Amino acid sequence: MVDFDVGAFMNSYSPTIGIAFSGGGYRAMLSGAGEFKAMDSRTPGSTAVGRIGGLLQSAKYIAGLSGGSWLLGSIAINNFTTIDRLQSAGNVWDFENSILAPEGALHIVDTTVYYNDLNREVQDKMNAGFDVSLTDYWSRALSRQFVNHTNGGPGITYSSIAKTDHYKNAEMPFPIVIADGRNPGETIVSSNATIYEYNPLEFGSFDPTLYAFTPIGYIGSNVSNGVPVESGVCARGFDNVGFVMGTSSSLFNVLITQLDSLGLTSVLKKLVEATLNAISAADNDIADYSPNPFFGVNPDINPSARTRDLTLVDGGLDGQNIPLHPLIQPTRKVDVIFAMDNSADTVRKNGQLSNWPNGTAIIATYERAINGSQNNGTLFPAVPDVNTFINLGLNSRPTFFGCDARNITTDTNKFPPLVVYIPNSPYTFNSNISTTEMVYSASKRDLMIENGYNIATRGNASFDQNWPACVGCAIVRREQERKGQTQTAQCQKCFKDYCWDGTRNSAVPNDYEPTALISAKNAGTRVGVKSWGTAIVAALSGLVSVASLL
Repeated sequence: MVDFDVGAFMNSYSPTIGIAFSGGGYRAMLSGAGEFKAMDSRTPGSTAVGRIGGLLQSAKYIAGLSGGSWLLGSIAINNFTTIDRLQSAGNVWDFENSILAPEGALHIVDTTVYYNDLNREVQDKMNAGFDVSLTDYWSRALSRQFVNHTNGGPGITYSSIAKTDHYKNAEMPFPIVIADGRNPGETIVSSNATIYEYNPLEFGSFDPTLYAFTPIGYIGSNVSNGVPVESGVCARGFDNVGFVMGTSSSLFNVLITQLDSLGLTSVLKKLVEATLNAISAADNDIADYSPNPFFGVNPDINPSARTRDLTLVDGGLDGQNIPLHPLIQPTRKVDVIFAMDNSADTVRKNGQLSNWPNGTAIIATYERAINGSQNNGTLFPAVPDVNTFINLGLNSRPTFFGCDARNITTDTNKFPPLVVYIPNSPYTFNSNISTTEMVYSASKRDLMIENGYNIATRGNASFDQNWPACVGCAIVRREQERKGQTQTAQCQKCFKDYCWDGTRNSAVPNDYEPTALISAKNAGTRVGVKSWGTAIVAALSGLVSVASLL
């Protein structure tokens, strides 16, 4: 960054960075994979001119829900691997056939074996004395695509991440997956949902309706107010990593009711239905976490403290499809959040979905922060309405929200994060694929990932050579505000270009259907030569890096 002393800044302060990957099925997972790849200094060429490699290694927290949880879970549980390795592994991230018919719809015998295996694994859980739901089947299927162990690792737990060298050596951000609490028959919105988080150490919620956590490795134990009902007897293994990802994305449970739209043969449909008919169709998107790990905990504020049952659903069902909630908690003191929005919100005038984000997810978090009863001191910058997002193009390019913390609070100890909103856009590929699409050829998968890379880098800075520096300006902004420091001229220009200035245009927009952004700009769209960066220095000097930009 021009006229900015990175060394002096780093000697006195280390910014706290969070990254959030939205839900949206395979579209969100693959677009997010490209964005993750762009931020990862291990990706060859990611720290070259115009790139942002090192941002991942600089981050303290990384969060995902639904499709974003598949991305996060598959990376973290597979020894914090790289996207390149997952693309080339062969035995994971193979989406050539639907997860509902992994050998293809005509290979009935092989698929029958597949469903029998899923059923056996779920029956093992039931035989151990636990309630099961459709989410258990969905989870075992997901695991086979994302967990690089035999049969998707029925014994691999989310808590096992804490035992890996990458985690213990602080070589990876702290991974968080979220889901919503929902009682059977209940309707949830952002203001009333209790948001639960899973991390390698704990499971629980910051929300006032619970405000408690328990060791994640022991959920499934029969406890009362955190104490085993039977002295010394606890359960292990309930936090299966597939079950965590499946709970955050209880999509299978809904899709299974839409078999006709999936193109499966009638024989296979009968097989699927026979496998799952034993489970009640009522509330078929719920994941069962009984016995309730929070039974008897904070009964004055916790509505579920009086029941042995705890049921959770897809983390995006409250409208907050970007997992911002765990990153805006005051105790985490996050300075900046990179919010990767791969949602499918836009609708054409003929009523058909066009599957691009329109700000709905970030608006839901803002509305909860200012109006919801679930607010526990969280602050969030103002954002405009959906029509303004589209009319001003805020949903097709990066936008900074909360550029001036003092517009939100004058308490320097409570500054909310600056949010760098980065929406899915068609840089090199039309990545607005339906959330229900479950089949991707290897080439289509890789084109989605490449487009995500270009989203995060703005085409390797071919759209704005200052973009890497602007990322650095966003990272240091909060600490500069606390210290009363004036931004450099370069950062002032970045904030003029990328900050939402409060302008609104709420007129009903025309059909939103963007064209490929790099149709006439092919330079710099591919990953280049191998280069390695390091942690936060990469984010502020390497990431923001080029001498001409710094």
